[in-house]
Amino acid sequence: MNIKPLGDRVLVLPAPAEEKVGGIIIPDTAKEKPLNGTVVAVGNGTKDEEMILKVGDNVLYGKYAGTELEFEGEKYLIMRQSDVLAVVG
Repeated sequence: MNIKPLGDRVLVLPAPAEEKVGGIIIPDTAKEKPLNGTVVAVGNGTKDEEMILKVGDNVLYGKYAGTELEFEGEKYLIMRQSDVLAVVG
């Protein structure tokens, strides 16, 4: 991974959106954004906020959290650690 978040930011790979519901295929425009993903890179934290998250954590985040970016054909979200609501598992 060539992306290194700065400060208290984390890079999250969102979980894929559901393609089918009960045999009905959902078009891309109607798919709801997933609200969970896997942390793939973390910053060092700041003097005021220690970095608690680590690479590999499965996290839940708010619907409008983070900034979308595309790197080498893969879509990611970069967000502040405080935008993460919970660690799953």
